[in-house]
Amino acid sequence: MTARRNRAPRAAAVALIALTLGGAALPQRATLMIDVTGLRSQRGLIQACLTADPVTFPDCEKDPQALHQTVPAKGTDVVMFQHVLPGRYAVALFHDENSNGRLDKFMMMPREGFGFSRDAPIRFGPPHFEAAAFTVGEAQASAAIRMRYLL
Repeated sequence: MTARRNRAPRAAAVALIALTLGGAALPQRATLMIDVTGLRSQRGLIQACLTADPVTFPDCEKDPQALHQTVPAKGTDVVMFQHVLPGRYAVALFHDENSNGRLDKFMMMPREGFGFSRDAPIRFGPPHFEAAAFTVGEAQASAAIRMRYLL
């Protein structure tokens, strides 16, 4: 009887080690390609962020887990996020035409272009996370974002 009690903890430990070392597969990370359309010029940069946090969207600066990308607007229309875990995300981006690192405004209205995943509508401010959210799986994913210019 004593031998059986000693085997049970060993068997559990062996099973746990086997799961840890490769028995359980970790989720694959995906590449997300964002096709940006409607740029009014090729000056400056495209600043983009990807977040899974509904509370911080669209201001990804408040989300330490957000992924950020900056690409030149000249000659590109794709922003790529690599190593994205499966989950529900939203993308916000803007056309930083003067390359100063921020969205310029005049009387609280954006002077530079902006866009959101799923072409989420804007009303009296930016869209809510749920309006822009989409699911990323374990394979390559893509989405299109149309730039909007108010001024």
